[in-house]
Amino acid sequence: MADLDDPRLAALVAEHLAEMEPTAPAGSRHALSIEQFRHPAVTLWVAESGGELVGSVALKDLGGGHVELKTMRVSPALRGTGLGRRLLQHALTEARAAGASRVSLETGASEVFGPAHGLYRAHGFTDCAPFGDYRPDRHSIFLTRAL
Repeated sequence: MADLDDPRLAALVAEHLAEMEPTAPAGSRHALSIEQFRHPAVTLWVAESGGELVGSVALKDLGGGHVELKTMRVSPALRGTGLGRRLLQHALTEARAAGASRVSLETGASEVFGPAHGLYRAHGFTDCAPFGDYRPDRHSIFLTRAL
């Protein structure tokens, strides 16, 4: 699990939020801030290489065996290397181990998210209706899969 007081994590989250900013209006962006990772329902893992944090993935417990995949991120220099696949597989393994029966996610709908859509679909995620507190939004795609 991630050390939420690690300044490298604050930098990774800030980089993620900055990259997400131009993809949708503020009300349509759902990336977590560093403080939101402190919520007891959220667990965050990071990938490290050469002393740098280069990726992240989190799960948020929605209750009833349903978890939400949050903050799937791979640093731009490592995209296309398989790190995203490994992070996703780690999150799915952890979700199963915690007794979850379903994993859902919200991601952006624009073309920049195309590789992420492909990754999720290749791992069994299919379209679903908005879940939890989400509402229909033309800037979002909602996906889910049973475990």
